[in-house]
Amino acid sequence: MVAIVNALFTAAAAKLAGGPHGSYESFASNTSVANYGQTFQLGGCALTSFVPQFPAGQTQLVAPTKPANFIGLAFGVQNYTCSSSNNYTSAGAVAELIDVSCIVSDPGFSTIQNDLFNVWSSVVPYSIQTIISLLHVVNPPEVLAQHYFVPNPVTGQGLSPKWDFTSSGAFQGKQNAYIIAKGKGNIPAPTNATRDVAWLDVVKVQGDIADEVFRFDTVGGQPPSSCVSGQSPDISVKYVSKYIFYGGSLA
Repeated sequence: MVAIVNALFTAAAAKLAGGPHGSYESFASNTSVANYGQTFQLGGCALTSFVPQFPAGQTQLVAPTKPANFIGLAFGVQNYTCSSSNNYTSAGAVAELIDVSCIVSDPGFSTIQNDLFNVWSSVVPYSIQTIISLLHVVNPPEVLAQHYFVPNPVTGQGLSPKWDFTSSGAFQGKQNAYIIAKGKGNIPAPTNATRDVAWLDVVKVQGDIADEVFRFDTVGGQPPSSCVSGQSPDISVKYVSKYIFYGGSLA
């Protein structure tokens, strides 16, 4: 399992077009969880000049003019349940975010999510919960946060997205190093809206790690178009995306 977790970290970064890391095959064969962080630096860099690229001609997603504080490459699952209308409805998500702030200027960063999705969707036989548990044991510095859903803290009804920075890295043990958010804007994924989950802009309800989060460059995560109420089981659909964080009082 260590080799598989290592592949999740290295596959996308090693295949950056024009980057210094070489091919994934040669890179992965000479890298382990113990030493990959010494080979190149993924996280811990300032995002002073990086601006996410959102589609033109829309106003739902507009990046703030100030620099972002964090950017994470996430892999995980979108969860769904079959409704009485015979379609799948969201039941939250679970994902692990890796700090990729040091490679945002690499030529292949715009497509790094595709490389990671190829590994995550076709090679890895373990659940996201199992991988998160292992990463907590290994505790590499590139782990940025975990993403999951919690009961809405305002109404107590429904679920709200949470990004939790409290269990690892620089903010480990800091009680308010999280954001629970509500929706502000969204657009269908401009890549393939039937396969890839929507791009989002959400804003803070609780927590101090950020005031606003964007989800973009999504791959995967969409459920089948229909189901049979009372017969179709709950499903988890693998996805990869980038999350970028702005504002907050802890950065």
